[in-house]
Amino acid sequence: MQKSKRIYLDYAATTPVLPDIADFAKKVMLEEFGNPSSLHEEGRKAKACKEKAREIIAKAIGAEKDEIFFTSGGTEADHLALLGIARALKSKGNHIITSAIEHSAVLGACEILKEEGFRTTYLQPTKEGLIEPEALEKAIQKETILISMMMANNEIGTIQPIQELAQIAKSKGIFFHTDAVQAFPHIKLDVNALSVDALSISAHKIYAPKGAGALYLRKGTPFLPPIRGGEQERKMRPGTENIPGIAAFGKAVEILEKERKSDSAKSLMLRNSLEDGLFKALDDLILNGHKEKRIPNNLNITFRHADGESLLMYLDLNGIACSMGSACSAGAVEPSHVLLAIGRTPFEAKSSIRFTFGKFSEKSDVEQVLNLLPPFVKQLRSASATGRFA
Repeated sequence: MQKSKRIYLDYAATTPVLPDIADFAKKVMLEEFGNPSSLHEEGRKAKACKEKAREIIAKAIGAEKDEIFFTSGGTEADHLALLGIARALKSKGNHIITSAIEHSAVLGACEILKEEGFRTTYLQPTKEGLIEPEALEKAIQKETILISMMMANNEIGTIQPIQELAQIAKSKGIFFHTDAVQAFPHIKLDVNALSVDALSISAHKIYAPKGAGALYLRKGTPFLPPIRGGEQERKMRPGTENIPGIAAFGKAVEILEKERKSDSAKSLMLRNSLEDGLFKALDDLILNGHKEKRIPNNLNITFRHADGESLLMYLDLNGIACSMGSACSAGAVEPSHVLLAIGRTPFEAKSSIRFTFGKFSEKSDVEQVLNLLPPFVKQLRSASATGRFA
């Protein structure tokens, strides 16, 4: 008996590697195996692969080639930005502003800086997950040196008004970083139009292998490298580079720039279809995130009076992969800090499921979720009402 195809609806956590990109990474791994810091031919060929990827990525986001620094992923890029800029500016001030719904990478970097004497203000979002420009202006102090706001939230998909927020920072002479890891697959980025000083992106969100990311750092931005010990990446991020991963990252960006618009349109159609179907089939649902200002592949719903972990396990056992939020905190017993920040109760936060669509999603995937999920939600609610799951 042939095993039925699994349905993958967790593209925000990671994307499957495209076959062409996997083949390209393998070719680089086998043929351009040299250390790019070496002066011999093998080293020069590896370095050429790295520099080609740097050119591709820089062009895609409107940056200059030497403003791109390769990292192991989005988390490291976020850490480099916050630690590197804040430490370089410590003599000028010790206050950082971010939001209460940032990725754990940014929140973790702020915790490290707290131990070093920095202070952080965490702006609270609206119930739709937006950070209001007025709130940012009020939070700025004379000691404020750095602001970090994610462009699109990884759990609820809400898109922040980054250009407006960054302009406020610029008018005050404050440096601005944005985590664009979730936004990059769906939004055409231009670092100059956005007025940002630093920006983080990651390869495994755009169908390339895990282990590569990039930090854009505008020329002239103060920066003290958090990691030391090598000449790589112009001493900004030492360590032997992941050449196959970086090369594949560049290849993925080339494909993304050609296919972003059509892929996003397809994801939006499927996302809306699932959203409409669930809200028609069930009551007591809450949409998490902004209805319109949301990346097109994200659907986060609270199924009130139904345990989210039970829903997740049921779907998984029936061949459907989705999540309860950020993959980086999947093992956490605490409810999502993002959902709590937008007003969900702890139980509501634990009753929420995130569906995210991508390149290989199909209409039949939506149909299968709509066939399976509503009856099971009703079953859970009925069992809970009779005290069996009380």
